[in-house]
Amino acid sequence: MLFIAALFLVCVPGKAQKVALKTNALYWLATTPNASVEFALSNKVTLEAAAAYNPWTFKDDKKMKFWFAQPEIRYWFCEKFEGHFIGVHLHGAQYFGGFKETRYDGYLAGGGVTYGYNWILSPHWNLELAIGVGYARLWYDESPRIPCEKCVEPAHKDYVGPTKAAVSISYLF
Repeated sequence: MLFIAALFLVCVPGKAQKVALKTNALYWLATTPNASVEFALSNKVTLEAAAAYNPWTFKDDKKMKFWFAQPEIRYWFCEKFEGHFIGVHLHGAQYFGGFKETRYDGYLAGGGVTYGYNWILSPHWNLELAIGVGYARLWYDESPRIPCEKCVEPAHKDYVGPTKAAVSISYLF
C-alpha cells in the first residue's frame, strides 16, 4: 500500500497542485488528532474531506470522546489553493462523555457556510485560516456520569452559530 502511494506521488505532474493534505492546529490545541485532504475539481473549485477523532479520557474519568467528519465544497476567487474562498460544508459526529455530573451519548448533523484565506508559504506549503457558521441538530441521551440505564433521558438540541474554525498548514502535491 505504501509503495502504491509513493508511486502515485512520484507520477503526479509537478506543474499544478491538485491535492492538499492538511491538519488544523486549533484541533491539536484541543488534543484532537485530525487530518483533511482537498482535491481540485477545477481551477476554482475544490472538495475537502476533513476528519477528527478524540479518544482521550482525562483525570477522574472525565472524557469527551468523539469522531467528526466535515466535507466541504469550495469556490476560490483567484485560483485553487490561493487567496480568498467561500465554501459550503456538512458535518456529522458521534460523541460520548462528560466533564461534570452529566454524561452525554449522541450524534450531530448539520451544515453551514465558510469563508477563508490561503497564503502560499512556498511551492508546496500553505497556511489557511477559515471560519464557518451554520446549523447543527444534536440527538443524545443524557444521564448521570455514572452509568444508570433507567436514568437515561433522550433529548435533542438545535444549534446555530460557529461550526468551523481552522488554522491549517497544508502540503500540496
